[in-house]
Amino acid sequence: MPKTHAFRPEDTKQRVGTGHPVPFRERCAQRAKHALGDHAGLDQFGVNFTVLPPGQASALRHWHKREDEFVYVLEGELTLITDDGEEILTAGACAGFKAGVANGHHLVNRSDRPASFLEIGSRLPDEEAVYPDDDLALKMTGRRLAYSNKKGEPYG
Repeated sequence: MPKTHAFRPEDTKQRVGTGHPVPFRERCAQRAKHALGDHAGLDQFGVNFTVLPPGQASALRHWHKREDEFVYVLEGELTLITDDGEEILTAGACAGFKAGVANGHHLVNRSDRPASFLEIGSRLPDEEAVYPDDDLALKMTGRRLAYSNKKGEPYG
């Protein structure tokens, strides 16, 4: 039987929610992700298929110090919120976020139906994310995540 490299998102494990510390989880609690890049064995960049139900956010508003990030909306309507304001993204719309640019961003589903998008980003083993609206910081060392408040005190 020949081996195939093709698969569908539903063939992959679905992760619902977020790894954010408890005080911040609710905004993304119903977010559903399929790690397509992991399933394909990729290690230089990540690809996620994400579904956001109404009222949910893709993440807390953030920016990355070292990793580029790109999103492509597949279905539905999402509100992109950045330091520059708000924009409505619908199927076929894209947005990119350059590493090191201090402009926090996230997607929020304010519509009455689910929306889906692809999220593509670098996979650096060491990274930091800044959350301008919340007392939260993320530091990743060797792909191990550590959340703290902005003073550096760990959550947990």
